[in-house]
Amino acid sequence: MLKTLLKTVLLLLIFPLSASALTLDQAKASGLVGETPTGYLAVVHPPAGKDLKALVNEINKKRKEKYRQIAKKNGTDLKVVEKLAAEKAIKKTKPGHYYMTPDGKWVKKKR
Repeated sequence: MLKTLLKTVLLLLIFPLSASALTLDQAKASGLVGETPTGYLAVVHPPAGKDLKALVNEINKKRKEKYRQIAKKNGTDLKVVEKLAAEKAIKKTKPGHYYMTPDGKWVKKKR
């Protein structure tokens, strides 16, 4: 029982958004957010509502921390990790979801 409780608490810490809040998958599928060439999410069509801003900020905060850890572990610059992460995220973007080109234009991925 203690293990179950600990797992539940851990899940609540990892996923602080309420069940009614917007998820990343929902936001991407709805065309509200997309991947940028800097390795972070951004709102495709501002202005964004409070829940969407909170979602983007929370995910970007977690990404930045992870990128910092990777950069430190590999003795490289944060910008290098961000760029590599962006390339990977954009490559993995699903058809119908948005990504930003290096010149700042939003593109809906076709395939």
